[in-house]
Amino acid sequence: MAYNIPEKYQDLTPAQPLDKKTLNKMVWLSCFLQASFNYERMQACGWLWSMLPGLQKIHTNKEDLKASMAHNLDFLNTHPFLVTFVMGIVLSLEQNKADTQTIRSVRISAASPLGGIGDALFWLTLVPITAGLTANMAMEQKSLVGAILFLIIFNAVQFVVRFGLMYWSYGLGTKAVTMLTSNAKEFTRAASILGIFVVGALIANYGSTTLRLIVGETQINVQSLLDGVLPKLIPLLITLGIYALIKKGWTPVKCIVLILVVGIVGCAFGIWSGDSKVQDEAGNALPGGYTPLVEWYQYPTPEE
Repeated sequence: MAYNIPEKYQDLTPAQPLDKKTLNKMVWLSCFLQASFNYERMQACGWLWSMLPGLQKIHTNKEDLKASMAHNLDFLNTHPFLVTFVMGIVLSLEQNKADTQTIRSVRISAASPLGGIGDALFWLTLVPITAGLTANMAMEQKSLVGAILFLIIFNAVQFVVRFGLMYWSYGLGTKAVTMLTSNAKEFTRAASILGIFVVGALIANYGSTTLRLIVGETQINVQSLLDGVLPKLIPLLITLGIYALIKKGWTPVKCIVLILVVGIVGCAFGIWSGDSKVQDEAGNALPGGYTPLVEWYQYPTPEE
């Protein structure tokens, strides 16, 4: 039998403000937001688990706690790093014993825009910039410092955001919702544009796929012609092609498999070259740029 959530709590006396220890505990629990992710209610279980320490202190009445837990199990889908912003607002409403329907509406209104904002801020901006800088360090210095530095920077930023948003939104209350929704479109667009610029720069900097084709009696290098038109044209076309496939409904897994197959077959027939030192140093490329894959591995090493 389904539980009917009451519109109002039985005890309408505002609760005491939550202490820092409880708020900090909830921030740490928010790291498990997607631990029980499902396609029926998305992050609802992880959300309730994160909210529970605060709800237990706010609602001393068992029936009110039961009702609060029930409506906090509603469908929820937001960015996992920005979820504490929503938590702070909802906690403020719960503390003041607002109507359950009001709390549910505010939770959805605050959580929904954060998905796009968080993606633009973290996945399209922070991760490409940080990964690009630290990966370059790791590749040039051949050191684990780059990978370690990436983890330190990435996690430091996300936890500063988690704790900062919790305290800020909890103190701000429902005013934070108005501030968020009024500027969400502009902020998301600005962060997305910055992320696109960064991704484009990464393609130009790290895209190393090149053609190893020589045509005609005059031995024309196709890659040299392409570089004269637009350097890094092949990596750009690959990126745009994958984007087009995803727009048509391809999954990322299918795109990855396609890249692997095309890369392996192309290298086997000498179409792609990239940064293959084995191929360049072997010196056994056949006319037309064809270099059998078997010959790469059968080529004798200097020790032999």
